Order: sequence, then structure tokens, then C-alpha cells
Amino acid sequence: METIERDYSPLGVQFLYIYKSLAHPEHNGYVTPFSLEERLMHVKEAQRTLGSRIPWLCDGMENELMKALGGVPNPELVLDPEGKVVARRSWSDPDALRRDLEKFVGKVEKQTRVADLDMKTQPPPPTVAKGVVPRVEPGPMIPVVITPDSSTEAPFYVKLRAEVDAAYLQTGKGKLYLGFHLDPLYRVHWNNQVAPLRFDLDLPKGLTVTPSSASGPTVEADADADPREFLVDIDGRPGNEPLGLDVSYFACDDANTFCLRVDQSYSVALVRDRTGGSARGRRSMPGREGQTRGRGGRGQGRGGMTERFDTNGDGMLGLDEMPGPMKERAAPFDLNGDGLLSEDELRSMRQSMPVGGGRGPRRG
Repeated sequence: METIERDYSPLGVQFLYIYKSLAHPEHNGYVTPFSLEERLMHVKEAQRTLGSRIPWLCDGMENELMKALGGVPNPELVLDPEGKVVARRSWSDPDALRRDLEKFVGKVEKQTRVADLDMKTQPPPPTVAKGVVPRVEPGPMIPVVITPDSSTEAPFYVKLRAEVDAAYLQTGKGKLYLGFHLDPLYRVHWNNQVAPLRFDLDLPKGLTVTPSSASGPTVEADADADPREFLVDIDGRPGNEPLGLDVSYFACDDANTFCLRVDQSYSVALVRDRTGGSARGRRSMPGREGQTRGRGGRGQGRGGMTERFDTNGDGMLGLDEMPGPMKERAAPFDLNGDGLLSEDELRSMRQSMPVGGGRGPRRG
């Protein structure tokens, strides 16, 4: 993409990146921002770490632009000088974009190569040790809607991620994941020489969560940056009534200039967050259980395609792991825009493709 910008910006083509909700929270440690200010801080981080000179736009907290573009995870648009969309893709493809610009603007004499770029990239911010506290491996989980109480003056140095398993959404009984993740924007860590994080749930009538409060863990290391995670049992359907969550923790900055106690609250609605993305940094990820990893046709569900294209070995079929032409065909079926194909989404994709001959799958 950067090479195309170098070639075509001198010819009057303007390039823009658009920041939207995170498709994969926890990637490089970055977590879902709670405010527009924090989204703009993420934009600054992207500029710092990527070294790109392409300007950024930032979608609003209600994801208005993302929704207007169909909710797809990585769209690409080409507009003419009058603002008319002359090319559109559900998944960004730099090779296809270059062909578009060759058609609309003309070919350049000498194409810029990646080796020609002088991008001053930087790594994500360093922090204290990680890998000290074992991760919780919850299995298939689905993000639910959380609303942070912004009435406290302190930033959300630690951010909640809440997820439920499919069993709860289907039957009203299952597992609830509560993960408290340090936000690298604020350069903080856990001080394990003071009281550990503690949460308490305020449950609506008809809902049981066991345990409804917990602390910990106790860690021997003086400091670390691992998330504090809890997997609890949940039973009941409270209707539209959310549950409340209060959390207290000590936030200590990496420069060792402050260490203060913070008390914050959340409202958690037990409905799927369509823009919540999928946390791909865990060893167990949504969609792994009950899937066959063998090669084959329809009888094996997602197994064959997942085994073929799952380049990072997480057991998920991600759009970013597919070759360009396949991304184009698959992206419209990612209905929740999380960059991953669920079993239902993949089934819809297979059913829409021709059977026998051409690019269609064989009958299995």
C-alpha cells in the first residue's frame, strides 16, 4: 500500500487510512479503547509504530462509518474527484488497487518497491515482564456488550473484556469470561506487592453467577503485565437487565512515578457485541471445539479449509489468512465483521458457491 502511495500521490491521488473498532483486541497488547480520545491515541500509535505517511481518519464511537460501509472488517474504496465510488472491495487488496489506479490514472514509469521505502517503524511500547501468570483458556467465546462508567476521573488503566460461551446464548446456562487487561496506552503494570485486583458483581433478578466476586491471583514476581482473567459459571436470563461490575486495582506506571488505587464500574449486557472483534492472542479461540481438522468436503464442516489456510495455527479461519481472490469471495459472508468466518458464515459461503467444476467445492 505504501509503494502505491509513493507512486500515485504525486499524480494527485489522495490516500487515507480509516481507524475503526479493533478486529483483534490484544494484538500487540492493544485493547479496545473506551473513548474517542483513546481511539485517537491508537491512531498516534499506528503512526508511530508503522512509520506511514498516509493520513488517518477515525470512525466515531458508534462505528457509523464502519456500519455505512457494510460492517466489513477491512474495506477499500476508490473515489473519483466528484466523490463517486468507482471501485470497492470488501477486503483491501493492494495489487487490485494498483490495477484500479492504472486504469483510472495511468501507469507509472517505474514502480516503487518495498525495498525502496524508508519507513521509520517502531516496536510496540516495552513494558514489564509478561508470561508470568498463566492465561485462562476458555474455549469458544463470544464478546458481549460492556459500558464503562466514565464518571470516575481516572482513566481506565485496566480494561474489562467480557465474553460468554455459545451454550449460554443458546440455553441460558454456561460460562462467563471476565478479563482485565492493562492498556499499553497508559504504560502501567501490576504491582504485586500491594492488594491484587478484585471484582464484585451486582446481579439482576433471575441471574446467578458463581463466583460473583473474586480476587487475585497472588504472584511472586514484584511486577508483571499479564491480564487478570476469570472464568465463572452463569445461569439465567435477566432479559434486558444488565449486570453491574465493580473492580478495584492498583495502577502503577512503568516509570515508577505513581502507584494509585482505582475503583471503577461497568454495566454488562449479556448480548453479543457485533463490533467486539475476536481476541486472537489466546491459545484457545472461538470456533475450535467440535471441529474436524481433516481435509474434505461438506461433511467435515470447516475442517478442510481451516487446515489449509490457518497459517497462525489458532484453529480459526481468518480473512487475513486467505489469498486475495478468496478474501474477495469470503468477506461478504463475515456478517459480524470480526475478520473470522464462523461455522454458520462458512456454511453460507459454501452453499452460495457452485458445486462441481470451476472454483466450486466438490461434494463430500
